[in-house]
Amino acid sequence: MITMAVLFAAILLLNVIPAFAPPTWMAMSWIGFNQPDQNPFLLAVIAACAATMGRLILARCSTWLVRGHLMREADRQNIDVVKAWLEKRKAVTAGALLLYAFSPFPSNYLFIAYGLTRLRLWLIGVPFFFGRLASYAVWTHFAQVAHSYLDPELDLEGGYLGAYFVLTQLALLGLVFALMRIDWSVALNEHRLCFRRPRPGENART
Repeated sequence: MITMAVLFAAILLLNVIPAFAPPTWMAMSWIGFNQPDQNPFLLAVIAACAATMGRLILARCSTWLVRGHLMREADRQNIDVVKAWLEKRKAVTAGALLLYAFSPFPSNYLFIAYGLTRLRLWLIGVPFFFGRLASYAVWTHFAQVAHSYLDPELDLEGGYLGAYFVLTQLALLGLVFALMRIDWSVALNEHRLCFRRPRPGENART
């Protein structure tokens, strides 16, 4: 029970951190390799619950801090164009998020961007949970199988905070900023990409 509680707390913390946290799939692989006798599905359920809760907290913090205090009113209105577009395509949006959640790709920037829209959290939380549940179960199971063939003393931790990881995180966070600057009315209605330029009087954030 203590192991499961520690697992939940650790995965929750990893998914609340907005950037530069180790990928959860890497943590699940490490746990699977070092806990070969644990039920991989149970580990995946706990991790998926913690990861989903952590990411939803991150999305809500993005709503409160970035949208509520750092964004200009004109930028909020621009993001609301995306919100209206997504609300009309909930099934497609949920399906795309489910497919993304099956992958090992980072989701921190996705939830930060989602939080800016103020869309209902279930639309991203439900598909994310089921997608991560499946992927975590697979990663944990493969790691437990690897334990049977590899030296248990093998160091699998490695250094995740390498140049590639850092540059990727910076690029993805930069992408979130770029998404805020796109003129979504033009992009969605006229199907061409252009960036908004601040107009006189747009500096107010209220």
